[in-house]
Amino acid sequence: MAKSSRIKSSSSDRSLGRFAGEHGIGVFLSMVFVAPIAWAILSTFKPPMEARQPPIPPWPTTGFSIENYITLDSFGAGLWHSAQNSIFVAISSVVLTAVISLLAGYGFSRFRFPFKNLFFILILSTIMIPFQSILTPIFLILSWLGLQNTLTGLVLVYVTLQMPFSIFMMRNSFDAVLKEIEEAARIDGATNFALLTKVMLPLVWPGVVTVGLFAFLNTWNEFLAALVLMTDQGKFTLPIMMTAVQSGRFGAVDWGAVQAGVTVMMIPCLILFLLLQRYYIRGLTAGAVK
Repeated sequence: MAKSSRIKSSSSDRSLGRFAGEHGIGVFLSMVFVAPIAWAILSTFKPPMEARQPPIPPWPTTGFSIENYITLDSFGAGLWHSAQNSIFVAISSVVLTAVISLLAGYGFSRFRFPFKNLFFILILSTIMIPFQSILTPIFLILSWLGLQNTLTGLVLVYVTLQMPFSIFMMRNSFDAVLKEIEEAARIDGATNFALLTKVMLPLVWPGVVTVGLFAFLNTWNEFLAALVLMTDQGKFTLPIMMTAVQSGRFGAVDWGAVQAGVTVMMIPCLILFLLLQRYYIRGLTAGAVK
């Protein structure tokens, strides 16, 4: 009995030590990744003169201030105006990307038509083309359509760039759904549209969320296409406005305003990812196991 209790005690100690070690490593790694974010956010509340000094300690030593955010709002057409442009572009891109990729993914997964595999391969092959190399043709096409220097034109460009990956994700999501579910719905008299919206859509919702999240992150942070296609200051998005902040007045960089701009751009991405990470992980693994 004594030997058995010693064995149980030793096993319990090892389990406790392993538990503490694993969680200790996890906490340490979490702090390593969170520290730069916390550092950047705390730096935005330093007075401008203090923000220009070496960033140690990261927190304000002479009192908290929101002057950096006020200064940030003075660049270009203003922080809120640029944020509205970014929000419009990001949300429009997410909605169009999700709808188009949903329909295309459903078609490639469930319907038969001539050259289906060839078309799908051609769509995927465009991922290998850097979009920077086709900015000039895109600029000329938008000018011909009268959409150059418009937020609508920028949305169409972003949606086009998102399509290959999004269609690939949605086709995998539909492939992971058992065809017996679809056949049962058809026996009950469901049309193609009802089948897609009422039966299939709830099952592939993680894939839709993943596509939308990728589209939002990419369009919210995209800089080069917006810089080339936008010439009107009133239509600048947040990444373009940040170039004015980084250049500063008379060549001086206002580091407090830069950190404030980085924080403003970072917060929506963090919130969305934390809220949707459950769907994001399920969407990425859709189709991996059948």
